Amino acid sequence: MRQLTEGAEMSSCPSCEEPLETGDLYCGACGFDLSAAPEPATAGDHPTIAINGASAHGGSPAEEPAGPVEWPEAPDVSTDTSHPGELRGTDSSGGDLTGEVRFDHRPGQDEYALQAPDPRTVAPTPPAGTKLCVACRTGTVDQDGYCEHCGHAQPRERDHMERELDAVAAVSDRGLRHHRNEDAFAVSATALPDGSPAVVAIVCDGVSSATRPDEASAAASQAANESLLASLPRGTHPQQAMHDAIIAAYDAVNSLAQDPTHAREHDPHRHQNAPACTIVGSVIAGGLLVVGWVGDSRVYWVPEDRTSPAARLTEDDSWAAQMVAAGLMNEAEAYADERAHAITGWLGADAYELEPHTASFKPDRAGVVVVCTDGLWNYAEGAAEMAAVVPADAAERPLHCAQVLVGHALDGGGHDNVTVAVLPFSLAPQGAGSA
Repeated sequence: MRQLTEGAEMSSCPSCEEPLETGDLYCGACGFDLSAAPEPATAGDHPTIAINGASAHGGSPAEEPAGPVEWPEAPDVSTDTSHPGELRGTDSSGGDLTGEVRFDHRPGQDEYALQAPDPRTVAPTPPAGTKLCVACRTGTVDQDGYCEHCGHAQPRERDHMERELDAVAAVSDRGLRHHRNEDAFAVSATALPDGSPAVVAIVCDGVSSATRPDEASAAASQAANESLLASLPRGTHPQQAMHDAIIAAYDAVNSLAQDPTHAREHDPHRHQNAPACTIVGSVIAGGLLVVGWVGDSRVYWVPEDRTSPAARLTEDDSWAAQMVAAGLMNEAEAYADERAHAITGWLGADAYELEPHTASFKPDRAGVVVVCTDGLWNYAEGAAEMAAVVPADAAERPLHCAQVLVGHALDGGGHDNVTVAVLPFSLAPQGAGSA
């Protein structure tokens, strides 16, 4: 049995730590019964220690009572799993949410966010040739052009195209208003029989009111380019080769209308007409600059020495050009008319008649040749205006020049597809070429 005098050996109350005096049986501050105080810990005791090294009750470890920790009884915890959609949500005050919360919402066509892949998972390497989504970079693209993971619509391959060779470059862009790019181009280089280089640029503009204009421009540009690459090395005069190339392009576009296996676009009952496009091209070979065209796409000459005048080398097959040629309107009046861009010549099965235009020039100075659709020249119509947009280093950086010209059209509004090819022209050695 413990002695009451044991409390006198304590220096402070074990309950409130109030200093004690010898002989106190109760704490004068809190009334704690000092006779009920625990005995001092012995060497064999093992007091409970808090994580920070202090006692669980604020004293030193040596002053803590021995014995196990008495944890409060834990509440029942369910181990069942639930789908997030089955759980009831609460607001910030703890009350039930008044509206319905759905976790199975699928975003609409315009709601897809760019979903980055989960860094905790490693996606398997896709098979060679698999096209990955440009948005999430994990999903594959289906045949309709949508990501199978996030649903993001993929840009079409022809929305923006660039090609650069040593002596020619071209850029084509869908523009800011059209839903697809109906322009196409081809650039290439070959050699004449004497080994001198020949450079080719073909630009085609699909007629939007026709069926499958994008296919027409692609077929025409490819056929014309292949024809030139076949005839120039055989020694065909570049101007004759250009004429033959336009005929080949015409035949390629006509063959699209004669293809019975091609599925009708969108609605089998809608009115169908023959695919159609315009064409313009340029060949630099043997010191000659040859151009050819049908329609209203153009070729401009911009001399390297800007003190010399620039020039337009083609004449439009258009209503406006006819009015000017007939003397019925001046150029400003004709091109201000809403009928100005109605073309009077094109490649297609329903063309009135095919009249390939060709011309040959022999520049006496260096410069660059700009071959373009009306998507560009609408924003730089005059030769001087075009020359003002062409960078001074265009001959050394033709791709950069083409990019600048396309950017000029986009900055101006980008109402149409924009395609431009740039060919640097340097003076041929004395005696090279033919007139």
